[in-house]
Amino acid sequence: MAKATTRRKAEELVEKVMKGNDSSHDASHVWRVRDLALSIAREEGLSSNSDSMEIVELAALLHDIGDYKYIRDPSEAKLVENFLDEEGVEETKKVKILKIINGMGFKDELSGQALCESLPEFGVVQDADRLDAIGAIGIARCFTFGGSRNRVLHDPEIKPRTELTKEQYMKKEEQTTINHFHEKLLKLKKLMKTEAGKRRAEKRHEFMEEFLKEFYQEWDGRA
Repeated sequence: MAKATTRRKAEELVEKVMKGNDSSHDASHVWRVRDLALSIAREEGLSSNSDSMEIVELAALLHDIGDYKYIRDPSEAKLVENFLDEEGVEETKKVKILKIINGMGFKDELSGQALCESLPEFGVVQDADRLDAIGAIGIARCFTFGGSRNRVLHDPEIKPRTELTKEQYMKKEEQTTINHFHEKLLKLKKLMKTEAGKRRAEKRHEFMEEFLKEFYQEWDGRA
């Protein structure tokens, strides 16, 4: 686990930087990911290594600072590195934390750039973040994000994009909220790296499938 003072300062940084975000990517999301990551780390046998637990906690806390979807100023991209330097986090840990944060996005998986799968802490933090994108919480976050971007709920004429490249995924072209389930969220179960993450993803994935089945029936007036 991270030192108490470093943890508190990291939490303060999260609250300050993410204050203006919509509630799909707010501080509460970060706290959930941190709790999930620490729980998964314990299940994966990392709790005996205090360095690993510190890396997991700080990477989870800082993973969404400088997110390309919300970045307001180019200097925000350096916030995490500057914070770790100011807190005196040793170089080997700092490098691992930054590798985890920079490699864990879905956009990076799409372009084959998830380079740090050799780090056990990487899979733990990435799985925690992805678990918060699926299931009941994931559905709520998906529609919150779509609403913040004024996306339509569903349009049968707009088909989900298949075989997305990194560039297409990051482009803010017209897309529906429901299509995001098919383009990303329903794919996450198969991309889990840890056994603990895979187990948790099963139930959340089934919940989304049930939701979509009901959604389409209600949309068509069949339910």
